[in-house]
Amino acid sequence: MANVVIVGGGPGGYEAALVAAEFGADVTLVDSDGLGGSAVLTDCVPSKTLITVADVMDEVGDARALGVQFAGDIDVDLDVVNDRVLSLASAQSRDVEEHLAHDGVRVIAGVGELDGSSTVIATTPDGSSETLSADSILVATGAHPRELPEAQPDGERILSWTQLYDLKELPERLIVVGSGVTGAEFACAYQALGSSVTLVSSRDRVLPGEDADASLVIEEVFERRGMNVLPRSRAAGVERSQDGVIVTLADGRAIEGSHALMAVGSVPNTAGMGLVEAGVTLDSRGYIQVDRVSRTTARGVYAAGDCTGVLMLASVAAMQGRIAMRHVLGDAVQPLELSVVSSNVFTDPEIATVGITQRMVDAGEMQVSQVKLALSTNARAKMQNVHDGFVKLFCRPGTGIVVGGVVVAPRASELIYPVSLAVRLGLTVDQVADAFTVYPSMSGSVSEAARQLHHRS
Repeated sequence: MANVVIVGGGPGGYEAALVAAEFGADVTLVDSDGLGGSAVLTDCVPSKTLITVADVMDEVGDARALGVQFAGDIDVDLDVVNDRVLSLASAQSRDVEEHLAHDGVRVIAGVGELDGSSTVIATTPDGSSETLSADSILVATGAHPRELPEAQPDGERILSWTQLYDLKELPERLIVVGSGVTGAEFACAYQALGSSVTLVSSRDRVLPGEDADASLVIEEVFERRGMNVLPRSRAAGVERSQDGVIVTLADGRAIEGSHALMAVGSVPNTAGMGLVEAGVTLDSRGYIQVDRVSRTTARGVYAAGDCTGVLMLASVAAMQGRIAMRHVLGDAVQPLELSVVSSNVFTDPEIATVGITQRMVDAGEMQVSQVKLALSTNARAKMQNVHDGFVKLFCRPGTGIVVGGVVVAPRASELIYPVSLAVRLGLTVDQVADAFTVYPSMSGSVSEAARQLHHRS
């Protein structure tokens, strides 16, 4: 029986543990932060629960345009919201714990450190330690919010995204530093909940890593709803004032607010673990270098999730972990293929993407035919008073094989699935167009975009 030791209980770790247990391995999982990791406890589950409340507020605000009348203002009790957020996160963590126990995975609450490439030393909170011998080791320790020396979070007024759920009252004037996915999502959510939001972006546009057309839609929506977006504005420091915070920009401007949220990236949890001493190569930022089956440069040591910096999504972490264990235990394995990964930004509207990007097309990396279809022409969108968004599809000229797509819409995370299937299975635009959609439906725009690409090819 193979001995497998996994360090880290997030999606990469617990999914790997379940696969290894299924294949009959003796599995020990060492976890220091709580089962489910940041995805369950401080990131995906909590943030998307909060965003769900914000979505409701947006829908209520739009209801008057549909003829729905109600008296008075609709307010949010943030203390109640955050209690529910944390309760759901804890419940999901317990579900993971029960699943692992049911499948026979031994869990040690403690910190794992490598002592060579075949031994893990687990140290528990009481200071005791246990030496675990392993035929294979998987490191899935995740990452934590990056902190700037000039803007240290204090958990009260200057906050990292893991500290937001301790707030009892809605920030009156929230300054969000960083306009990547995390910053944009929280800026959008708190604006909907009732905060006055300023978004500080060091780049020319919000969400600089996303499709440019999609980013433009989001920025226009933000500004139309009253958000103060500051492009090309780098934060030089954040300090407490008498009753709030002052964010100083590199050009000398100062912005006053009640709270500041720092969303300036992540740092991998790889320091002090004995990785380098065990032969594991880290890059200049501390991320573990892995190949497409999750192997590190140390024989028998694998890694998965945010600590690898491959693509910081819970779905990718879980896939890396599953691939690693199948490779370890001799099962047929398909290497990680990032070109078929779908991702989503949970702003309002959402941005969902899969496959080739507009940036790759513009750089000449692939010749494609493409179409962008505004949602404003969709009958269901008109019924729901949706004005912003689009469906964009990319296909190969001649063959018509779908190689990518972008959806900007409410619930784009659901609408991207047929495009993701098309990319994964190599379907043509004609095959997508020939599949029936319900009328009226938002998904009808995916089919219509495919039909337009048929005519263009």
